[in-house]
Amino acid sequence: MDARRIPLLLALSAMPLTAAADDVDIRALRDEVAQMRAAYEKRIDALEQRLAQAEAKATTAVTAAANAEAAAATPPPAAPVGTNAFNPNVSLILSGLYSNLSRDPAGYQITGFHLPSGPLGEIAPQRGFNLGESELGLSANVDQLFYGAMNFAVHPDDTVSTEEAFIQTTSLPQGLTLKAGRWFSGIGYLNEQHAHTWDFVDAPLAYAAFLGGQFNNDGVQLRWVAPTDTFLELGAELGRGAAYPGTGRDKNGSGASAIFAHVGGDVGASSNWRGGLSYLTTAPQDRQWNDIDAAGAAVTNSFTGSSKLWIADGVWKWAPNGNANVTNFKLQGEYLRRSEDGTVSYKLTTPGSYAATQAGWYLQGIYQFAPYWRVGLRTERLDAGNVDYGGNDASLLRPDYAPARNALMFDYNPSEFSRVRLQFAQDKSRQGVTDNQIFLQYQMSLGAHGAHKF
Repeated sequence: MDARRIPLLLALSAMPLTAAADDVDIRALRDEVAQMRAAYEKRIDALEQRLAQAEAKATTAVTAAANAEAAAATPPPAAPVGTNAFNPNVSLILSGLYSNLSRDPAGYQITGFHLPSGPLGEIAPQRGFNLGESELGLSANVDQLFYGAMNFAVHPDDTVSTEEAFIQTTSLPQGLTLKAGRWFSGIGYLNEQHAHTWDFVDAPLAYAAFLGGQFNNDGVQLRWVAPTDTFLELGAELGRGAAYPGTGRDKNGSGASAIFAHVGGDVGASSNWRGGLSYLTTAPQDRQWNDIDAAGAAVTNSFTGSSKLWIADGVWKWAPNGNANVTNFKLQGEYLRRSEDGTVSYKLTTPGSYAATQAGWYLQGIYQFAPYWRVGLRTERLDAGNVDYGGNDASLLRPDYAPARNALMFDYNPSEFSRVRLQFAQDKSRQGVTDNQIFLQYQMSLGAHGAHKF
């Protein structure tokens, strides 16, 4: 119907009928007016229903908000105790290794450097088949404030050690994190990473010579991450310092302290980087090492004093448009420099002053040239530096030799949980000895698998 006729029809419905009006037309108009009234009433009823529904929804939302506010102010109820309510995450790293060495590793030494006495473990490989280093890890959130983790390592000689066992805060303000217990130190780049995440079978020579393979500590660690676009992390550690280059000491207070700083960022969409500087100081007491004296006899000496280690590290990663699934490249290197000062006891009986400054470095590149396949090359060298044995100079050797090693590896990674690796190395860490080495390694990860560090 034309809307312009509505006022006319309404007016006509209110006018008194005259005897001259046509009865048929009037009835038709009245029927049309009645139909319009009924249609309008239906529309009004529908609008009233929609309004009622909207008001009901608004009331429900207000009630829910009030309930949420009240719940937030009320302590949460205790979690239900069920079969899996308190079970931690469990991870198991299975590792196996076959080593073919052209030289006997018995009595292995790095010429000119004091390695810790006893089983060489992670420093020197063993011939033939062995278990490698397998790891069992347990971790979980304790509550809304703390996280806890423990990691056991099974070594090739069937010994078991607790590599890490610590608690860590999860909710400190201003980017702070506090850790207490036993943990791998945050110094350098490689030290904090577990062995199954390394890109080569073994640790670099510099880590073997200056950190005994890897340095962990019992104590406390504080980290701060700055709220900036550029990654900036500062850290400080205070601990017992029982691991090499330190020794366990029967004293109150600490035997080791460390500070470190890391900075990093992105370069475009395909590259990112991180650099760092670290300083570790320990106070070894009667730290023993096996040596060959000037007369060619095997002797055991000990060192007491202070040991200070500087580390500069850097890593650069590239992946096209940030997608590392098909191809990527990583360049990584570290420079370590150690100064020690104190007393050396020749044959554990004849003390004399001791001062030494030595250094070492490694540089490696890893290229994933196809999905699942990588190739890597590492070169490394040590500098024997300046060594002064004081009154024992005539009895102890100071060889002018620079230990070195080069390694080439290929690995196949069908997933992030499994790896098979083949590595070739030429080891010249012993003066006058070249050890050609072949390693075949597998590493399998079962259970919980957290993200790896950058």
